[in-house]
Amino acid sequence: MSTAGTSDGRPARGGRPTTGGASDGRPARGGAPTTAAAVLRVVASAAAEPRTLTAAYERCRQLHRRHGSTYYLATLLLPAWKRRHVHALYGFTRYADEIVDDLDSTLGRAGRAAALRGWGDRFFAGLRGAPCDDPVLPAVLHTVRAFDLDVADFEKFLDSMAMDLVRSEYATYDDLLGYMEGSAAVVGTMMSPILEASDQARAREHARQLGLAFQLTNFIRDVAEDLDRGRVYLPTADLERFGVGRADLAAGVVTPAVQDLLAFEVERARAHYRAAEPGIELLAPSSRPCIRTALALYGGILTEVERAGYQVLRDRVRVPRRRRLAVAGRNWAAARRAVLAERRVHVASPGVPMR
Repeated sequence: MSTAGTSDGRPARGGRPTTGGASDGRPARGGAPTTAAAVLRVVASAAAEPRTLTAAYERCRQLHRRHGSTYYLATLLLPAWKRRHVHALYGFTRYADEIVDDLDSTLGRAGRAAALRGWGDRFFAGLRGAPCDDPVLPAVLHTVRAFDLDVADFEKFLDSMAMDLVRSEYATYDDLLGYMEGSAAVVGTMMSPILEASDQARAREHARQLGLAFQLTNFIRDVAEDLDRGRVYLPTADLERFGVGRADLAAGVVTPAVQDLLAFEVERARAHYRAAEPGIELLAPSSRPCIRTALALYGGILTEVERAGYQVLRDRVRVPRRRRLAVAGRNWAAARRAVLAERRVHVASPGVPMR
């Protein structure tokens, strides 16, 4: 199970882990408004810093803490050794997302496409054993190797990021699902081994569904932000069904038609959450509180959208900090008990049967 993509949204899209963010993901899309410059400050500052594996993991953690506050809060409920691997995946997705979406970049579309390819090339070269002097990638490479993560998931993710440079809308929900498979669903499947699913084959679909749920939540919340980037992720067929055009979204007024459209998408996202939830019980007990918290907080965004009368065209809807802390607090005791239980083990001397 995973939360992707997601920042306060991904490395998941919808404003990408989310992505969420990252995400709250995607790195799913839909992050709190940031620029690549803000992300790259963490990376650029590495010039005079240690280039050790520990330092690479710390940079990923800082990226996650700064740009994926909701999901970062949930990850605090994980055992420390799992946390750093989640941070590494977030760092990877966030960096790629910012290459694509930096509104302040002096690079044109071709330049950003080249930068994204270069980032991917360095990553895949590192997997093949090439030296890697990148401030962040050593942590990602270490995580991939530690859990034997499927490299195809990373290829699909980068392919979806590249789609954002050439595509601004999706005709049907099936078309959008093709994009979200790479932008969010695969982030869920990347996470599953880290969260120690007892049955990886069964857990895979639940993890995909949670990634899709986070991503669609981001798309709903971040309609205005995406429109500023020239994109409308909500399917064209849905807009036409409810009689909504791009100009209606750009006007910033939640008409009855816009409200009906968003209510429809909210229920669609909740269906993904329902499909994901049974997978939590497949995770190691020490991973469940984190995912329960992330699911509740991301799902809570949909509730806040409803409470706001679906006004996502002018203001960014957020789960209040007080509520976020309350949700995490309710799961903290279970997280603590699970971590302690995993440490109650015995090691027998050679030849003595273990109890």
